[in-house]
Amino acid sequence: MGETTVTTLEGRHQAAAHPVEDRTGAGLLRRFRTPRRPRLWFEILLIAVSYWTYSLVRNAVPEQKSEALRNADRLWDLERQLGLAFEQSVNHAVNSVTWLVVGMNYYYATLHFAVTLGVLVWLYRSHPGRYAATRLVLFSTTAVALAGYYLFPLAPPRLMNGGDFVDTVVVHETWGSMASGDLKNMSNQYAAMPSMHIGWSVWCGLTLFALATVPWAKVLGLLYPAGTLVVIVATANHFWLDAVGGVLCLAFGYALATLWYGSKPYALPREAPDGGGGGRDRDRPGRRGTGRAAVGSDGGDTGSGDTDSGADGRTGVVGPRTPEPPDGSPSAGVSAHAPKTPRH
Repeated sequence: MGETTVTTLEGRHQAAAHPVEDRTGAGLLRRFRTPRRPRLWFEILLIAVSYWTYSLVRNAVPEQKSEALRNADRLWDLERQLGLAFEQSVNHAVNSVTWLVVGMNYYYATLHFAVTLGVLVWLYRSHPGRYAATRLVLFSTTAVALAGYYLFPLAPPRLMNGGDFVDTVVVHETWGSMASGDLKNMSNQYAAMPSMHIGWSVWCGLTLFALATVPWAKVLGLLYPAGTLVVIVATANHFWLDAVGGVLCLAFGYALATLWYGSKPYALPREAPDGGGGGRDRDRPGRRGTGRAAVGSDGGDTGSGDTDSGADGRTGVVGPRTPEPPDGSPSAGVSAHAPKTPRH
C-alpha cells in the first residue's frame, strides 16, 4: 500500500494568502502604489535632497524685479477693490509692540521648518502606513509652488514702491526672514506667490487634526496655520492672497496623493507592510501556523512541525506519518470509513 499524503484546509488557505509575485508592468505599478513601511535612511536622504533641490530651483528663478513690483501693485489694487486690503494696518499695529513683532520675526524664521519636520517624524513613528501618502502631499505641494514662483514673480509688501510697509526684520534687527537684511542675497526676494509658509502650516495642521488622538494636539493643529497667517501678514512678507495661493497648491497635493494611492492619505491603514513586501505580523517571532501542512511521499515531514489549533480544537498541521498497524486498522490521518485494501 502506498503512503498517504495529507494536506489540511489551513495549508490551502495559507498558500492562497501568499500568491506568486506579479512582476508585470501592472504588478509593479500596483506595488509602487501600495503604502509600505518607510525606511529611515531613505527618508532622511530624500528630505535632504528634496529641500536642497527646492532651494536651488527657487533661488535660480530670475529675480524679475520690475515685473514682480508690477504684480504686487496689481494684487494690492485688487485687495483694495475687494475691501480686504488690511495688511498695512496689521503690519503697523504689530510693529508698535516690540516684543510681539520680534517674536513674530523668529516665528517666521524657525517654525516653518521645525514644525514641518516634527510632524514628518511623528508620522514616520506613529503612522507608517499613512506616511508615504501624506509626505507625497507635502512634496507635490512644494513642487507646484516652484512653478508659481517662475510664472508669477511677486514682490512682498515690504518691498513695494511707496507701499509704506515696515520691514520688521530690518527695523528691529532680528533674524526673521531669508529675504531681509544680510541674508537677502541667499534667497529669491520676489518669490512670494504662493506662500509655502501657509502651504506647509496648513498641511501640518490638517495632519495633526486628522490623526492626533489627544484634544490639545488637534487644537494646536487648528491654531498653527491661523497663527502663521497672522505672522506672514504682520511682518509684511506676504499678502493674504499669497496664502490663498498656498492653499490651492496644497489642494493639488492632496488630489494627487488621493489619485495615486486610491484613497485619502488619512484614510489609509495606520500600519503598513515592510518595504520588502512582507507584513509585520507575517515575520513576527513565535507566530504559529507558519509551517507547511503536508507529509511527503518519502515519509518525511516537509513542514516546520508547528501546530495551530483551529476553532474545533484539531491541529492544523500534521506531524510525521504514523506507520500503519499490522492488523490493517486505519492509521492516523486516514479516514476510518475509507475502503480497506484487500490483503494478499
